[in-house]
Amino acid sequence: MRTLKPLLPALLLALNLTTAAAQPADEPTPAQIDALFAEWDHPDTPGGALAVLQGGEVVYRRGYGMADLDYDRPITPATVFDIASVSKQFGAFAIALLVDQGKIALDDDVRRYVPDVPDFGPTITIRHLVHHTSGLRDWPGTLALAGWSMEDVISFAQILRMVRHQQALNFTPGDEYLYSNTGYNVLARVVEKVTGQSFRAWTDAHIFAPLGMVHTHFHDDHEEVVENRAESYARTGDTFKRLANDLTALGSSSLYTTIDDLARWVQHFRRPRLGGAKVMDLMHRQGVLNNGDTISYAFGNSIGTYRGVKTVAHSGSWAGFRTYLVRFPDQDFAVIVLGNVNTANPTRKAEQVAELYLGDRMTPETAPTSPETWPEPVAVDPALLDDYAGTYQLGPGWLVTITRYGDGLMTQATQEPAFPMTPTSDTRFYVEAYGAAITFQRDDEGRVTHFEYKGMHAPRVELFTPGAAELKAFVGDYYSMELETTYTIALANGRLTATHPRHGTSTLTPTLTDTFGADAWWFMGSIHFMRDGAGRVTGFEASSGRVRHVRFEKVR
Repeated sequence: MRTLKPLLPALLLALNLTTAAAQPADEPTPAQIDALFAEWDHPDTPGGALAVLQGGEVVYRRGYGMADLDYDRPITPATVFDIASVSKQFGAFAIALLVDQGKIALDDDVRRYVPDVPDFGPTITIRHLVHHTSGLRDWPGTLALAGWSMEDVISFAQILRMVRHQQALNFTPGDEYLYSNTGYNVLARVVEKVTGQSFRAWTDAHIFAPLGMVHTHFHDDHEEVVENRAESYARTGDTFKRLANDLTALGSSSLYTTIDDLARWVQHFRRPRLGGAKVMDLMHRQGVLNNGDTISYAFGNSIGTYRGVKTVAHSGSWAGFRTYLVRFPDQDFAVIVLGNVNTANPTRKAEQVAELYLGDRMTPETAPTSPETWPEPVAVDPALLDDYAGTYQLGPGWLVTITRYGDGLMTQATQEPAFPMTPTSDTRFYVEAYGAAITFQRDDEGRVTHFEYKGMHAPRVELFTPGAAELKAFVGDYYSMELETTYTIALANGRLTATHPRHGTSTLTPTLTDTFGADAWWFMGSIHFMRDGAGRVTGFEASSGRVRHVRFEKVR
């Protein structure tokens, strides 16, 4: 068999030409499609793979660029990619099958199957995990806070251990939607507990083998050799470096597959062979919050629209892999794009491919805004501009500073550049960079109290400007029992710093009272110090986007 391998690329190329030649004359030509991927289509760069399905048939498939730059191995439709979070729809499908078989129920307490999940008081159900409404901390941010690098070996067992040690939820289950990879890892553990098999073995036998997805598996051994696997790359300028990928996050990620196997998955949604109508209904059922609001997330996919056309889609991002699978159910059309470099944008590539095929059924594309299309500016009393200048809080560690600049205002969010604001009324200011407006609000006494932005309420806050004597109160070592790690807070050149044995040192910038931002660390958006009744600093809580209020106690 080994002597036949050199023939594989030629055979695949022939298949590509055959499917392309079968396209109707009024559909895009191969040259039009390939032009969208020109930046990937080089013998000295990473790239990606594309599959297009129409009416249940693959109408175009091709690889671009290289799977392995060390050995000049090109990407073909047979190249195996880690599809990152696109994996979640398979974890959700496993749950849907077990629900259909009566082996579990969506409103079951997850601790019925995985008693290692702590008892937080409020019940976490399987439904909460599926829809990202559980409140479980997301493992990338949590492990990073604990001192891990994303290039470490991160195993399924380690993620579950992190769950066992979690001491509080981000929020009451069902109150919010907050994406959590951890929730899908716990779902994979539910499958193991209910079936008595490993998650990999059960999905192999009950999903991938029946659908003919012979090159697909959940990767549960980071040392396993995988034939035809694409390597993972990061781009720096004009050079590429390998990005380590030693992750086995079953259920949430770590599905290894090809565009041809994913095409079979898409075809299954058109003519289901597993589970039937009830399972297909579950796969498209969106979550509902405790307040009755419906969210876009269903079972491992988001339900939305693109240019007026309904979509069912999910993207993925891990190491150097960037992936996207989108179905347009009303048009019986789908696009799969898998890439192996961290600068790739498969979502936009897929949208452009869809526009070639479905453009006449889409609403007109909105032109980029320009000064000529901005809302008409109005003159505003300078005294009003002074009233609006200040700092506002959109979320933990997420501040927006409004400043006077000449005859106008500038807005600058945490870790972002400053952008001009165009007044369209005495209270409403359009920010072209955001594509939205900020509207200032006052209380009954005329004081500016907050602004509204994209449905969010940002209260006005006072910045914390401690002196050197005040900063000394925060100095010490802080230990988290949950994460089993220590940060050292020190004073250097009049500023606080935080140091971790693995992450090094970050300067801390004061924001609100007893609250600081860690300038160098993505996983620590804010540190809020806690005090006892006598005003002594006793610890701090660290928060970032998907990880909130992790407690550290002062031990020195």
